[in-house]
Amino acid sequence: MADKVAVVTGSNKGLGFGIVKELCKRGVGSVYLTARDSQRGLQAVEKIKQEGLCPEFHQLDVSDRRSVKKFAEYLKQKHNGLDILINNAAITTEHPYKITYEEAKRVIEINYKSYFNIQDYLFPILNKNARVINVSSSFGHLANLKNTYWIERLTKLDIKTEDVDAFVDWFLTSVKNETLKKENFGTETFLAYRVSKIAACALTRVQNRNIDRNIAINSLHPGFIKTDMTRDSGELTVEEASKTPVYLALDADQSLKGKYIWYDKTEMDWEDLNADLDCYNKEEFKKFMGRYMSSD
Repeated sequence: MADKVAVVTGSNKGLGFGIVKELCKRGVGSVYLTARDSQRGLQAVEKIKQEGLCPEFHQLDVSDRRSVKKFAEYLKQKHNGLDILINNAAITTEHPYKITYEEAKRVIEINYKSYFNIQDYLFPILNKNARVINVSSSFGHLANLKNTYWIERLTKLDIKTEDVDAFVDWFLTSVKNETLKKENFGTETFLAYRVSKIAACALTRVQNRNIDRNIAINSLHPGFIKTDMTRDSGELTVEEASKTPVYLALDADQSLKGKYIWYDKTEMDWEDLNADLDCYNKEEFKKFMGRYMSSD
């Protein structure tokens, strides 16, 4: 364990912060807390060090190819590789119902397209038997999508990156042209976030099929967590929610690949269109929506 190198993107606060702490507690030798803002990242590292743990910091903007390349070169030079990669960096829209094209484009850029920067520069330095966890959401489950054409295209056995890109482009074009239809999703809330996470889960399958070196890549719904993103609503604390991503990083069988994992460590069928998605119509979710609306 002490010789392992782990990276958690977007980890200066929230779930990412909790994952860094948990990895350090489990004895992973080098754990990198990363953040776009260096000052916030360094402050987060110092906060964890006060608990007797020793994470390291490196600036990382996942949407900036130069930033990802620079970080990959640093890791290659210092450690000659990487064992654990947890893609946690994500944003959502400011309002659950209102959405602009520029805002939707930014959400897609961070939550989906940044995965290609990671894939291009960090995947090549993954060690044999490395583990990659793409942090998704219950909003990333395919049951959030109602459009038959896209459901069929995203569930093809031979799905390719081009299929996922086309889905994302269809959404962005619909937003830009103001032709987006609620019936394609069955809801009007957080559509850019939903699309970005559905796309990330679909891409996980493509990545897992194309990767070698016995590397395991899975996507994860970490639960409905009390963080800034949820306006401190939720059913899990950050500490509780950090357990499953760390389980996937350290304890799960290496044969677990290309799956969609629920926050309780169970495998869920991503293609089950009748899946019971846990945060819908619950009191905490209603509270969450109320806080979002009141902050508008």
